[in-house]
Amino acid sequence: MPVEWGFHLPMTDESLTVQRCMAEDHELLRQIKQGDTERFREVIDRYQQHVGRIVRRRVPADHVEELVHDVFVRAYSGLTQFSEKVSLDHWLAGIAVRTCYDFWRMQRRREIPVSNLAEDHHRWIERVLSPQSEETFRDEVKHREAQEVLAWALDQLSPENRAVVTLVHLDGYSVREAAALLGWSVVNVKVRSHRARQALRKILSGSLRGEHHETTE
Repeated sequence: MPVEWGFHLPMTDESLTVQRCMAEDHELLRQIKQGDTERFREVIDRYQQHVGRIVRRRVPADHVEELVHDVFVRAYSGLTQFSEKVSLDHWLAGIAVRTCYDFWRMQRRREIPVSNLAEDHHRWIERVLSPQSEETFRDEVKHREAQEVLAWALDQLSPENRAVVTLVHLDGYSVREAAALLGWSVVNVKVRSHRARQALRKILSGSLRGEHHETTE
């Protein structure tokens, strides 16, 4: 019989580091589950900044600390649901995204008048409504006036649309990745993504005409 040779590409230092970190995290969580609960402080210390970055992009500044705390409370309470098939940072990211989504579900949407938008804001809206790719859209939202317009526009969206717009159209996650983070089906996110983008465009278009739109989808 011919000899079958197996060839494997060498793992990079980065890949080895990621695998090592995952192994350390999984071992840490096993020990916590077995009763060494004080070591959960290590999880918080290791991933507090990671969770903070996710939450900070999604909620008002005065709620960030409270929601970061909620994320780790949820993580601790749901340790039995953690699967070692995923990394701890990805699992925590999903909890953070869903915590922010729940935050907006509990809030009464604020009706901020279109008159609050300045001329610079309207110029940005005109640029962003012109035909363009998703990549161009994400480049545009880096501008200062864009952040202010989007904060206003996102307040007009339903919590579901807000979550999908932020993940898919602003953060650049794929539909499948967004579905995993939200715990929704891929089909649901795909349909919602299209509707959410339409709703956002309708709000931005209306602002140029001095109209106020509120989506309830």
